[in-house]
Amino acid sequence: MIKFIIPAVIIFLIVLFWEKINQFIFNKFKVKINYLLIIVFTLIVVSIILLLNY
Repeated sequence: MIKFIIPAVIIFLIVLFWEKINQFIFNKFKVKINYLLIIVFTLIVVSIILLLNY
């Protein structure tokens, strides 16, 4: 039961405090987290497609 509750709480807190997390990372590294997430997502998708094809 705990293995379902803890990730749900973590995801809820990330969604709840997304703006503060985004602002903190932008102030620290001068990079928008949205761009970083898009790049990581596309790299994961491309690597999965390459692994499936070869």
